[in-house]
Amino acid sequence: MIEMKDVMKKYSNGTTAIRNISVKIEQGEFVYVVGPSGAGKSTFIKLMYREEKATKGMLNVVGYDLIKIKNKNVPLLRREIGIVFQDYKLLPKKTIYENVAYAMQVIGKRPREIKRRVMEVLDLVGLRHKVRVFPSELSGGEQQRVAIARAIVNTPKVLIADEPTGNLDPENSWEIMKLLDKINTQGTTVVMATHNSTIVNTIRHRVLAVENGRIIRDQHEGEYGYDD
Repeated sequence: MIEMKDVMKKYSNGTTAIRNISVKIEQGEFVYVVGPSGAGKSTFIKLMYREEKATKGMLNVVGYDLIKIKNKNVPLLRREIGIVFQDYKLLPKKTIYENVAYAMQVIGKRPREIKRRVMEVLDLVGLRHKVRVFPSELSGGEQQRVAIARAIVNTPKVLIADEPTGNLDPENSWEIMKLLDKINTQGTTVVMATHNSTIVNTIRHRVLAVENGRIIRDQHEGEYGYDD
């Protein structure tokens, strides 16, 4: 599903963010990516959906070679990957329904199919009753649930979540985690960067610890392993 071999990322300013990382994530896994600030977690995550391009090595995600992929084919890759950010990135002038539907409209799905699927995922995230509401009328937790609905509406093989609970209180964080776990049990691979030690230590999954651009720990049902 995701495979890296000797992947390195060096920025134009000379900073090496990722150093010779080799890792394999299988279909259906749930993986936490942890580590101190500035360790390379964000770059590691961004390489997977080609927000950043690896400087060298082999990187394969859902069948795409991300070293050789042409820019025009990156949108095809991203149809197979759902992405959830810390700050939701919802469109403020579109309703909740329109925000989620938009992800299907841009790839040319039919209106009837869009309506059925959008209602299905809004049901899954518990927001079917808020279809006509705008993002500003929702709580942070609700906005993040909409963002997750949008990320999974095209049935991606992989869901990448970059600090999805970073802006949320503990109660909403647990709701988001229950939702991500549910999506994972339905077969979607989940890769989640997080600083939330309580979540990692309570809801156990594989842990990749990144420090100084390297994976220093790869642990099945691991612990967070850092002081907050």
